[in-house]
Amino acid sequence: MEWWEELLRAILGAFFGTIGFAMLVHVPRRALPVCGLIAILSYLVYFGALKIGLSDPTSIFLGSLIGSLAGHQSARKMKIIGTVFLVSAIVPVVPGLGLYRMMAYLGQNRISDGANMGIRAMITIGMIALGLGAGAMISRIIRSRFPSKNP
Repeated sequence: MEWWEELLRAILGAFFGTIGFAMLVHVPRRALPVCGLIAILSYLVYFGALKIGLSDPTSIFLGSLIGSLAGHQSARKMKIIGTVFLVSAIVPVVPGLGLYRMMAYLGQNRISDGANMGIRAMITIGMIALGLGAGAMISRIIRSRFPSKNP
């Protein structure tokens, strides 16, 4: 499969997967397309960072950071709680498969393989948390330095 086919499939999966997840948690309908677009942006940053040779944890951090910044901006513009958009930003990079494989390995008594997958999944979760936190911090700094003219 060509890289652009992989990217197109990932973009569509990120968009529709995120919208499906957002519908499950009752995100307001007017926010659904924005949630999908933020997920695409987050995944594109992640994918691009991998393609230029950055490590997986670094790529996940950058994707989460950019998704967090976009989520905070969207929340302010649409006057919707930021969590709606932040969850959407991370859906494409959550290590669901890694956690599943960890449990499968542990169930098969392959302890070292399970521990390895678990450590990788925890690193991914840590990078997501750091990216979201850094995005929140940067958003607050920007908001305090350049306050909105609208009340």
